[in-house]
Amino acid sequence: MQREPAIYIMASARNGTLYVGVTSNLMARIVQHREGTLDGFTKRHGVKRLVWFQMADTMEAAITREKQLKVWRRAWKLDLIESEKPTWRDLAEDLAFPPLPTPSS
Repeated sequence: MQREPAIYIMASARNGTLYVGVTSNLMARIVQHREGTLDGFTKRHGVKRLVWFQMADTMEAAITREKQLKVWRRAWKLDLIESEKPTWRDLAEDLAFPPLPTPSS
């Protein structure tokens, strides 16, 4: 399996709950988040929308960057997301994932 280290931020909705993570396979990790197969924080909070990601050359570099982002203030993370994607569009759609269902009112 070819590793493609990535740091990512998932959200429950615009300005919702955020999760910063690292993976060697972003596509598989998106599936895990969307299907709720990862027990824990993201499943409990419905964190399924990919709102930011960055590829890294090595897993060590990805882990270092993840650790940096995890200690950032929430406002800094929001600025990072909105500087690149002000609409909070689900970037997984750009990677050929179907749109997430819209919440019922």
